[in-house]
Amino acid sequence: MSGSVNRPVRRRTFVLGTAAAASTAALVGPLAETASAASFGYTDDGSNYVVDTGASLVFKVSKTNGDLTSLVYKGTEYQGYGGKNSHVESGLGTSTVTIAQSGTTILISVAYGTLKHYYAARSGENNIYLWTNKADDSVSATRYIVRVKAGLFLNDEPDSYTYAPTTIESADIFEKSDGQTRSKHYSKKRVADYDYIGWTTGSVGLWVVRSNHEKASGGPFYRSLLRHQSADGGGLYEILYYGENQTEAQRFGLQGPYVIAFTDGGAPSSALYHANLTTSWADSLGISGYVASGSRGRVAGVGITGRDTAYAYTVGLANSAAQYWGSARASDGYFSITAVLPGTYTLTVFKGELAVYTGSVAVTAGGTTTLNSIAIPASNDPSNASAIWRIGNWDGTPGGFKNADLMTYAHPSDVRAASWTGNVVVGSGTETSAFPCYLWKDVNSGIIVYFKLTAAQIAAAHTLRIGVTTAYANGRPQVVVNDTWTSAVPSPPTQPSTRSLTVGSYRGNNYTFTYSVPASAWLTDTSAYNTLKIYVASGSGSTAYLSAGTSVDAIDLLA
Repeated sequence: MSGSVNRPVRRRTFVLGTAAAASTAALVGPLAETASAASFGYTDDGSNYVVDTGASLVFKVSKTNGDLTSLVYKGTEYQGYGGKNSHVESGLGTSTVTIAQSGTTILISVAYGTLKHYYAARSGENNIYLWTNKADDSVSATRYIVRVKAGLFLNDEPDSYTYAPTTIESADIFEKSDGQTRSKHYSKKRVADYDYIGWTTGSVGLWVVRSNHEKASGGPFYRSLLRHQSADGGGLYEILYYGENQTEAQRFGLQGPYVIAFTDGGAPSSALYHANLTTSWADSLGISGYVASGSRGRVAGVGITGRDTAYAYTVGLANSAAQYWGSARASDGYFSITAVLPGTYTLTVFKGELAVYTGSVAVTAGGTTTLNSIAIPASNDPSNASAIWRIGNWDGTPGGFKNADLMTYAHPSDVRAASWTGNVVVGSGTETSAFPCYLWKDVNSGIIVYFKLTAAQIAAAHTLRIGVTTAYANGRPQVVVNDTWTSAVPSPPTQPSTRSLTVGSYRGNNYTFTYSVPASAWLTDTSAYNTLKIYVASGSGSTAYLSAGTSVDAIDLLA
């Protein structure tokens, strides 16, 4: 039972499961016990606790450090690449590891200083349930890495394929000979976009089903590592706290369950998804920090008015201890957020990723807090302001700008990127698609926007607005109009201090810069093009794509 047998596996496809795809995916891996469940149990091989789930899965956990040292499904060993185990962070070190069986559940508990980690197996299931309780920052990040042997799955999400010959940034971004870039950072997905990640051969699927991220940080739109493949194997991640481009302080407490799930090739059972998973069987296991569903509450809103129906809206709850979110119904804005820990939360309504309403809501154990219709004031949405011209739209993202989609899964130097330079003409019909999503001091600072004004517009002062979604090294826009009027250098808003624009993330703190341009700055000829030059100001950063930079949400000149 404790041995590992390697067998060739027919390789087909790599799949990144998403919330959108979940409704159509084949649902396999039932939770019911199977006929082979009589073998359910555990043994001790001296170095590891060996758990047989009574289905097709046998796994081992080190008695020394709590690493997952073996993951055998239907006789094939999946665990391990580069001589590394699967584990919390990059491995915890010497820990106290114990095991207990309670009826049809086996729980392995790992204690490493103030951090506690758990593995649970259920009779007849090909799943491993995991929880991680981090009480402080003695362990810097919070992640679990499932390390998978090379050659078992193909990779057709290639942008996280990390074996490329040339390192171009730090030690984690690479370039192929054809100029395409690769990094484990390039996931494409926000946390809110997926329920599970993994691979399938068509006959075997290996997945990590994410938790609800209630004790994570960064909100629903945070982007981080999900998976990667390299010459010596692949990794699947559950990232619970990661400092890269992080907008919030670290939260502490119990995270989970998240699930390592094997299937016969299809998607993991929807019953495992964070929105549906109930773990009443875990209520009495003694997991540190565990809060049962009966001690949680719910927030429901009857609707949201003042929405722009062209955009999806998200409702978020957050305080220093926990975070949650849910989608607002497109027809009327109804929302429901369940399994919320008791407490008082800031409620935020997002248009796309732009906060357009904030309030406060109290959640009680076992209760539902029902909110009357939320009205978004017209002034809270910058798109409602009358503009002479506008490039992009106000949604908290650089969506629609040049290279915006590519930048969630490639480095700005990637051969697939369109030129970062080039000027923009208002009225051309290509204002947004021609304007680069990112601006850098060393790369494209000084980009020019050409525009015309009527006689009435020339006679008046106007407010120019530039919205940004994040900044690197305090990069912020300074503007020059018609080479005669120059704005002051604005103060930098609070933004993450780490890399962002080069690691697939534009998500920082949305901020709007405003500039009061006097009438004297405009050209008096209505047939002539005025010029707006946008520079990136900062004394920080290094060079090229690591020079000071910023991501653009929208630019407009108000009437």
